Amino acid sequence: MTEGPRPRLDAIDLLRGLVMVIMLLDHTRDFVHAQAFQFDPLDLAKTTPALFATRWITHFCAPVFVFLAGTGAWLQLQRGRPKGELSTFLLSRGLWLVFLEFTAVRIGAFWNLDYRFLGMAQVIWAIGVSMVVLAALIHLPWSAVLGFGLVLILGHNALDGIKVAAWAGPGSPVPAFGARLWIILHQGGPLPVAGWPSPVIVFFYPLIPWIGVMAAGFAFGRLYGLEVGERRRWLLRLGLITTVGFVLLRATNLYGNPTPWATQKNTVFTFMSFINFEKYPPSLLYLMATLGPALLALAWFEGSGRGWLSKACITFGRVPLFYYLLQWPTAHGISWVLHKAAGKPTAWLSANLDVVPPAGVGFSLGVVYASWIVGLVLLYPLCVWFAGVKARRKEWWLSYL
Repeated sequence: MTEGPRPRLDAIDLLRGLVMVIMLLDHTRDFVHAQAFQFDPLDLAKTTPALFATRWITHFCAPVFVFLAGTGAWLQLQRGRPKGELSTFLLSRGLWLVFLEFTAVRIGAFWNLDYRFLGMAQVIWAIGVSMVVLAALIHLPWSAVLGFGLVLILGHNALDGIKVAAWAGPGSPVPAFGARLWIILHQGGPLPVAGWPSPVIVFFYPLIPWIGVMAAGFAFGRLYGLEVGERRRWLLRLGLITTVGFVLLRATNLYGNPTPWATQKNTVFTFMSFINFEKYPPSLLYLMATLGPALLALAWFEGSGRGWLSKACITFGRVPLFYYLLQWPTAHGISWVLHKAAGKPTAWLSANLDVVPPAGVGFSLGVVYASWIVGLVLLYPLCVWFAGVKARRKEWWLSYL
């Protein structure tokens, strides 16, 4: 099996690594920032521009991660991997990711084995299930996979009006099977999955749009069979069309996001309203506003130089799952050290979501950013080491990390 040209993979690894660097900022904020436990940083009635921007920039993480996972599957076909073998790999790796979501990721995020809260079925869950679906989709014609992905991305907001009664917690009625399925597929939210009357709870990241994003990413991979100059032109066209299309569609307030934007108390907050989208499930406008600039970034990275920062991001991007699994306990551990050093309570850091953090915990946004940099410095040598292991060795199990 031969490897494709390194420059094109560098551009993809660079983008993936960049959003993973940003991802650590989001999770560091979750554990370290004082106001993370008080309100949604995207709530315009309570947030500040700095806090809003800190949270908003991380919107790029999940869409790029899922989209490039689909592209990676296409690149494996391009390198000569048989379609049947790839299908089996996608199925097994998808199931493996779902397993990791409720084991390694959950323990790294919550630091406890109290499985009354099974976990947050988030981006790794969404990628895992999407890979299982993609294992079947790759046997269809390229145009059918592209059409399937675009229909889900462009059309799923037409389903926003379909709402089922959310589960209100222990003691409340459990939704019927059809309602539970709809919550998992599109509406999102917590659900009991076993153990009545003391239920085991999962908070589900809805699946439908993400399956479409991965399918579209797979179809997008076809561009990587083109000559570099032509590919860059296509990346620029697609990126501009998607980004400008987002601005025009958002301006109309007609479709693409459940909540319209509105004039606020000043220009800055009005702009914040304009770029404030639904992520659960990811709305069409959310995906256009993130994937459009991501395509433009890929075009730029194709022809840019490779300074130390780019090389660091490329290293992170070559070991995405390894990095993802480590960044949870890293962010969590930094928070524990800070709280311990400041004489603040730490017991809540190993509690489930139903435990309200005590008053006075957390630190300023400046401390969040300093902690984020420390986390990256700690993770970088580990990722360099593991990237070297993957480059030198070809054991099958390394493809699952």
